[in-house]
Amino acid sequence: MQKIIFTLCCMFCISCGVRKTEKLLNTGNYDKAITTAIQNLANRKTAKSKQDYIILLEAAFAKAKDRDLSTIDMLLKDKNEANFEKIYNIYLQLDNRQEQIKPLLPLPIINQNRNAIFEFENYSSPIANSKTALSKYLYSNALELLKSNNKYDFRKSYDDLVYLQRLNSNYKDLTSLINEAHFKGTDFVNVYTKNETNMIIPSQLQDDLLDFSTYGLNDKWVVYHSNKQKGIKYDFAMIVNFRQINISPEQVKERQFTNEKQIKDGEKALLDAKGNEVKDDKGKVIMVDNFRKIFASVYEFKQLKSCQITAKIDYINNNTNQLIETFPITSIFVFENIYANYDGNKDACDSNYLSYFNQRAIPFPTNEQMVYDSGEDLKAKLKNIIVRNKFRK
Repeated sequence: MQKIIFTLCCMFCISCGVRKTEKLLNTGNYDKAITTAIQNLANRKTAKSKQDYIILLEAAFAKAKDRDLSTIDMLLKDKNEANFEKIYNIYLQLDNRQEQIKPLLPLPIINQNRNAIFEFENYSSPIANSKTALSKYLYSNALELLKSNNKYDFRKSYDDLVYLQRLNSNYKDLTSLINEAHFKGTDFVNVYTKNETNMIIPSQLQDDLLDFSTYGLNDKWVVYHSNKQKGIKYDFAMIVNFRQINISPEQVKERQFTNEKQIKDGEKALLDAKGNEVKDDKGKVIMVDNFRKIFASVYEFKQLKSCQITAKIDYINNNTNQLIETFPITSIFVFENIYANYDGNKDACDSNYLSYFNQRAIPFPTNEQMVYDSGEDLKAKLKNIIVRNKFRK
């Protein structure tokens, strides 16, 4: 019975697969139909249950080939050099389709007493010729784009040249042209700080903020320089304006509180409501845990000092000398140190509090150190602004 059920399930799955492939064929999705048929013919291709897949593969291949060749003919008649890439890719598709089917041959169609027919062609010459034509077009088009004054044209030139390099790695002077296109297409941004506060900004903080190698930014078309370099025209400026720095007074907050806890302290006889000892069925006195309360008076000291930095990030277009956009930033850094001592039994305190008894008062950080310690938060917020807000929209 189980064998019959398994066989019926297999037949149902095959039937569903065939109908799905047939639907792909009828809706013009020939390559998907070919892929599905090939996958189903990879094992036991001569099985009777696979006959429908062979017939569908034969039909899908013929239709796909006919459509591709008609498309190529139409593109050639258009005489537009921009079509060379499509033509080249279609020839590759025609050849790849054949190579997928070849390992399966022959594929017998039993009820027609013949093998499935696949009219294969040698596409070596068309592929080579279309590749040559595409390479020539990409090269000449990239050179033309390099004559532009538009950054996006330079980037398109770069993409074409990189694609050409994949097609023909030794084609003419590609390396130097790729470098030229990348340089011309890159936006160079000069980054610097301004201090509009009445405090000294630590030089190390400014250096850290302007060290873009630590930001983990990966933008192919934007380069940030904190020091201007010769021979580079800077398209944009990014200014980190420190507007206000507020540092709180040094504070030590004190509080006293009492902790209590019940702990086990041996055993005692269980008593009933009248104060008599309770015994078990063997006459033995029942013993229960004896608990007692312990206390600890805690004297806690909390050292506090905070720093708030308010800044704004200005994006400037150097070509027009206009402000593109401004982004406010606020960073807060809090220094906190807690230490404590106690009278009584330390075990009355929560275990996560015990570490404070080993702490001591420490010197407060200087104002300069407080400002510097806010740097990591400032960098994180600055990076978030850069990632989410591009200079070119």
